[in-house]
Amino acid sequence: MIRDIKKHKTQFISIFLMAFLGVFVFAGVGSESMGLDENVNQFYEDTNMADGWIYSFYLNDLFLEQVDLLGATTQMERQVVINSVADFGNHPDITLHFVENNTVSKFYLIEGEPLDINDSEGVWLDKNFADAKGLNVGDNITFEFEGFVIQKVIKGIGYSPEYVYHTSIYSVLPDFNKIGFAYLSYKAFPSDTVPYNVLNIKFEGTAEMYSELLAYRLDGYYTTFIENSQHSSVSLFSDQISLHKMMADVFPVVFILVSMLILLTTMARIITHQRTQIGVLKANGFKNRSIILHYLSYGFLLVLIGSVLGLILGPMILPSLLYSAMNFLFTLPSWKPAWNMNFVYVAGAMILMSLVVSYYSAKSIFDESPSEAIKPKKPKVSSSGFIERLGVWNKLSFNFRWNYRDAKRNKFRALMTIVGVMGCTTLLVCAFGLNDTMNDLIEWDFNIIDNYDSELTVDSQASQSEIDEVADEVNGDQIMKCLIEIESSSAKKTGMILSSNGTDLITPTDSNMNKIEIGVDEVSISQKIADILGVTVGDTIEWNIKGSDKKVVTKIDKIHADPNSQGIIISKQKLEELGLNFTTTSIVTADHVDKNYSIIKSVTTRESRTSDWHDLMLAAWILIYILIIFASILAVIVLYNLGLLSFIEIEREMATLKVLGFKTSALRRLLLTQNLWFTSIGFILGLPLGFYILKMMWNAAGDSYYVLPRLSLTTVILSGVITFSLSILVNWMFSRKIKNLDMVESLKGGE
Repeated sequence: MIRDIKKHKTQFISIFLMAFLGVFVFAGVGSESMGLDENVNQFYEDTNMADGWIYSFYLNDLFLEQVDLLGATTQMERQVVINSVADFGNHPDITLHFVENNTVSKFYLIEGEPLDINDSEGVWLDKNFADAKGLNVGDNITFEFEGFVIQKVIKGIGYSPEYVYHTSIYSVLPDFNKIGFAYLSYKAFPSDTVPYNVLNIKFEGTAEMYSELLAYRLDGYYTTFIENSQHSSVSLFSDQISLHKMMADVFPVVFILVSMLILLTTMARIITHQRTQIGVLKANGFKNRSIILHYLSYGFLLVLIGSVLGLILGPMILPSLLYSAMNFLFTLPSWKPAWNMNFVYVAGAMILMSLVVSYYSAKSIFDESPSEAIKPKKPKVSSSGFIERLGVWNKLSFNFRWNYRDAKRNKFRALMTIVGVMGCTTLLVCAFGLNDTMNDLIEWDFNIIDNYDSELTVDSQASQSEIDEVADEVNGDQIMKCLIEIESSSAKKTGMILSSNGTDLITPTDSNMNKIEIGVDEVSISQKIADILGVTVGDTIEWNIKGSDKKVVTKIDKIHADPNSQGIIISKQKLEELGLNFTTTSIVTADHVDKNYSIIKSVTTRESRTSDWHDLMLAAWILIYILIIFASILAVIVLYNLGLLSFIEIEREMATLKVLGFKTSALRRLLLTQNLWFTSIGFILGLPLGFYILKMMWNAAGDSYYVLPRLSLTTVILSGVITFSLSILVNWMFSRKIKNLDMVESLKGGE
């Protein structure tokens, strides 16, 4: 066995690598995604994360009594959740939570003392914000909101389960210099009456059932009910986990399948070349069982070693790479990979498959008698098919006819080549397709839809005259962005409203990135939200600005597509017709603004937004690099092994043709033609498969983004160049074998 492995080391190294890579990716990405799942679930459990949130301005004792009478409610806690501005130069937005008892969605303490409900002077601050501002326990901090100014002492620093993902509506990345949250006792509220507006609840049963009970008993007394899975932080993090789990399940299949195919062909070739040896062993009294165990051990040992190394190294390497690209975006107390017995089961299944494949490769010869086994295997004979009986057959070139018949005789080798090239093409298409799609998103969002260079976020305390003055100075247009709750007859979703005053710096588009016109009396909904709510043009939706109890019903006049912002677009005039106030939240301008204004909290430029998007997709870029590297390894291994297998199987035919006078260059063309045939078929089949998997990956990205997977001509060409170049390279590597072929040994080997 050691001698055979050394002689055929290339093939056996290939088997080892494919088994290793398959388990490495499955266990590595699997442990990363399961680690995310376990870490966030443990965080939710430790903080008693709410199952839902009821937004209402009537959270009095009678309301609580009615919620309790629903029967499904197990816990509830009132809070005042209100936006404030901290006393810093850039006026950061701090969401304050005045809590009643800190029992549902509790503050998670990292440093300092536990939250004290009776402490009216203390505040428990977001750790990310505290780190960004250099704040520590014992420091003072001032907040301003709705005419109140309060100064508190920082008693603790930590996290909240409601802010695993926390960013403003003006940015795709968290900027903790500008945003944060804080928890305080209800006794710290600067008024005798505490205006509770959010009820955190825990309940039994499904969210749908609870929502129906709530609507039945308290309809009209609350503005919105948000279940846990609809919370923006929960849903976005859940989408990330789903995306990574899908990758862990899909991509290793390619490596596992190819490793088994290589093992099957390699063992079949070894058995064929050692027929005489096996026949001699059988003639000398060796039992079939002993010989079978000998050949089963080849694949078993290599797949076992590769699988064990994959199980060890995958969870050690890949999670740390991916976590480093995610921990700036999400906030968790712990970032640890998780272990699951499924990793062992998959590795065990691979090892079992290696035994089955090895047995299948060797079983035919064990049914033969020693006198038959000691003789060379009879060459395969293929009968004339339909094509060969056509009149045009004799007019075809010898190259075509020889390769066609060779493929007919060796159907399994042809199939394996095609499958291997399909796997290579699929990974390359996914890798480069991710790059294409992300570039499309940047072009679509930042160059086609948003035609402005700078967006100036307005301080909520600014007067209209001050806003007008800055807008005139920067030659900008005023827009309104805020969160809304949208509901149809079948579903509801949190989105964003965009209202402008006829600016041409924001261009709504359709799904084909073509400009569409939205009239001043029309309401347009984004395609993603429309799909989620199950609505289309002509249907009606009910929505309200988050935090407001005023609900409006509007008809959908248009559907637009936006990769990054999901919600509705409405004109200032239409908004005011509905009885809602147009409140300027930002100013957009085509000019590059780098000047500071007292009423401007932050300035976001096209350059910074593009940079933020690239940072957001850092984890995806790491996966792209991994896919490209693994696809190249797969292509080299598959094509080299198939080239070697093809040459060995037709070695006798090559020798015969050389004896008949065929030049080495002609024989080289024979092998190249066959390689290119199979590579072309595999490449053509791999393109739609790769696109399908790419589409699956983006569908798993969740509801926050509307993504149209795309393959550019460059991607198709680049994938083809890599695949075909490797095919030609492999053919060139075997050309010297044809030149140095020992014709006498090859031809007399069958005697």
